[in-house]
Amino acid sequence: MPEITIPASDGSGSFAAYLAMPKATPAGAVVMIQEIFGVNHAMRALSDWVADMGFIAICPDLFWRQSPGIQLTDGSKEEWDQAFALMNGFDQAKGVEDLKATLAAVRVMPGCNGKAGTMGFCLGGRLAFMMATDSDADCNISYYGVGIEGLVSGADRIRNPLLMHIAELDRFVPAEARTAIQQGLAGTAEAAVHVYPGVDHAFARMGGHSWDGRAATIANGRTAELLARTLG
Repeated sequence: MPEITIPASDGSGSFAAYLAMPKATPAGAVVMIQEIFGVNHAMRALSDWVADMGFIAICPDLFWRQSPGIQLTDGSKEEWDQAFALMNGFDQAKGVEDLKATLAAVRVMPGCNGKAGTMGFCLGGRLAFMMATDSDADCNISYYGVGIEGLVSGADRIRNPLLMHIAELDRFVPAEARTAIQQGLAGTAEAAVHVYPGVDHAFARMGGHSWDGRAATIANGRTAELLARTLG
């Protein structure tokens, strides 16, 4: 498995990141932001998909301070319980620091054209929104991010394109939360919010319990367009 090591900006150690390279460089880069299951098979497959689109994909292990190298699935209650425990023990501010360190590292990697964005799922979707408000990433893409209704007060800090994919039936993002997100971002020119009817949380995780081929294809097409436009 191709991995690189990135030093933490706070001097507390270093963390691994899965790296997938495109066939041709120079290319823009995408920092892939994990779900609550770690840098597992699904996140590596998504990173490979981004590389197939012609971008450098790098997926840092954000749970390294708790359990380095953890790889879980959504296939059992025990794994769900472990994933939620990791999420509850996760320091999101430190996670953003690690994402910024990854962003800075990939921008100067051989083969990168200097442009880099983020793409996150679930917990990663929330962190992608935080990167939109608190980093200089060239674009940020959030798939079914959780708890974003509590962050929209920072929308005035969004300077670069933000693409949000929201599931209509997401049990973690009820209708009132979805409305708060839509209203909170209504005046933000760089933000695009799309709601996918009739689908649940994680609809774009191929092979997952809520996979929906139509919604995922539409969402992924919008993602590909934004990456091509912003990262070259």
